[in-house]
Amino acid sequence: MQVVTVREEYKDKGFIMNINDVLKSRRTIRKFKQTPLSGEQLMRYIDAARVAPSAANLQPLKYIAVKNTEMVEKIFGLVKWAGYLASEYNPKEDERPTAYIAVCADTAVRKAGYEIDVGAAVENLILSAFSDGVGACWMGAVDRPKISELLGLPENLVLSCVVALGYPAEQPKEVKVTDGNIKYYLNEENTLCVPKRDLEDVIIKIYD
Repeated sequence: MQVVTVREEYKDKGFIMNINDVLKSRRTIRKFKQTPLSGEQLMRYIDAARVAPSAANLQPLKYIAVKNTEMVEKIFGLVKWAGYLASEYNPKEDERPTAYIAVCADTAVRKAGYEIDVGAAVENLILSAFSDGVGACWMGAVDRPKISELLGLPENLVLSCVVALGYPAEQPKEVKVTDGNIKYYLNEENTLCVPKRDLEDVIIKIYD
């Protein structure tokens, strides 16, 4: 019987090439068009997060989708944007996200050590949104106590992070790291530039 790996199975269809293109073209979005997202879209992104790898397959993560205008506005005041550019690059009133997904850990399932699960799940969520042309900003600098209270989280649900979502109103681009400076910045065209380390800078050694 022939054993076919995922890579071999999809190689002729260009699947791997397409995935790599997607991964390299995704950028964090902090300015959004005011076109609303549907509940169906948000459920699809959560469904993508649901099937991400999970340590021991415990699957402790739970999600809250927020698209209600009043709730979205309240959450906006409880998160911090673009630390390197301080308040000057914060989304203006007509550039704010149109939805959020809050990612929580259920401590009744796993008390600690769920951070890697969160990383895998949120990346799935973001890439699922990206496939719809929807931009995302993964936010860890948030007021967890106030957002938890706003969302009515029970004691067993610990808020890990919030993902802001909406159709992009900007086109950030990848640039090279210069003189070790990894801070993102606005260039003369007011485009957000995101320095990424070169491949040779992140590979320690290859054993072949």
